[in-house]
Amino acid sequence: MASTFSYNSFGFLLILVAFSSLINISSAGRQIAPKTSIEFIRTSCSSTTYPKLCYESLLTQASMIQTSPQLITHAALNVTLSTAKSTSAMMVKLAKSQGLKPTEVGAMQDCVEELEDTIDELRKSISEMGQIKGSNFGLMINDIQTWVSAALTDENTCADGFGGKNMNGSIKTAVRSKIVTIAHLTSNALALVNSYASFHG
Repeated sequence: MASTFSYNSFGFLLILVAFSSLINISSAGRQIAPKTSIEFIRTSCSSTTYPKLCYESLLTQASMIQTSPQLITHAALNVTLSTAKSTSAMMVKLAKSQGLKPTEVGAMQDCVEELEDTIDELRKSISEMGQIKGSNFGLMINDIQTWVSAALTDENTCADGFGGKNMNGSIKTAVRSKIVTIAHLTSNALALVNSYASFHG
């Protein structure tokens, strides 16, 4: 009888442990993408120029962003930097392709240089955003706004280089599409920087 009671007690304990684990898993799931974080991203992105792109590009980072204006701005800059780096690498390879006209190679090389400037400006912005402090907030946020604006100008200059009629249609379309995406991400990041500045101010 005692052994039966012990077995039943052990079985009941296992059920409790299993149930507790399910609760913990459920809680962990909520922490990965809490509803409040998702709504915060949606609301924050609604003030950007390209809200759908903003929301989709940041949704996977909801658990990191939480409901912090600083963290969502930092995340937006990081996403933009990552996209700029991958596009620059793609264009370096593309510039070495066989059969390109000299004008196409020239435009590609110019664009890569513009993207290198963009990457440098975004890196400086991310570094500054990570160190931003109350006493120097105004100066630091001004630097970030200047760098992100400069990055956007560089991207637009790159896109303009592929506007001529003497460009290969498929290359022109592929490159411009990538650059436009970076420019849109940068525009969104700048809008979030400005919102963060207003929020802090």
